[in-house]
Amino acid sequence: MSEQSRARDAREGHADTLPEYAERVLDVAERIPPGRVMTYGDVAEWLEEGGPRQVGRVMALYGGAVPWWRVVRADGALLPGHELRALAHYRAEGTPLKQAGRSAEGHLPRLDMRRARWDGGADAGGHT
Repeated sequence: MSEQSRARDAREGHADTLPEYAERVLDVAERIPPGRVMTYGDVAEWLEEGGPRQVGRVMALYGGAVPWWRVVRADGALLPGHELRALAHYRAEGTPLKQAGRSAEGHLPRLDMRRARWDGGADAGGHT
């Protein structure tokens, strides 16, 4: 069973209790192509509802059922506490990264937001 199939099954198990806004946020997260990312603010803007904090809250509560590593901070920093798991996903998907400087804490790379950011364009399949 693929990781995406498991995520969809887990999400469907919560469908009757999932708030409508959360469902919409998770739908956007699932649309982001491998190797690309959207910020929390991008998702809110795309939905024309809520803001980065609301999207972040949804991802914190329900994001495990979708490709959570594709919804990120605007500064490109990896999600605290999940850096290594996210980094493995980014490397597997070929997501553009910037190498960390020697002074960077933990020497972890950041996302190259200029190259990795997805605007929900032509291959988005329409707004929700």
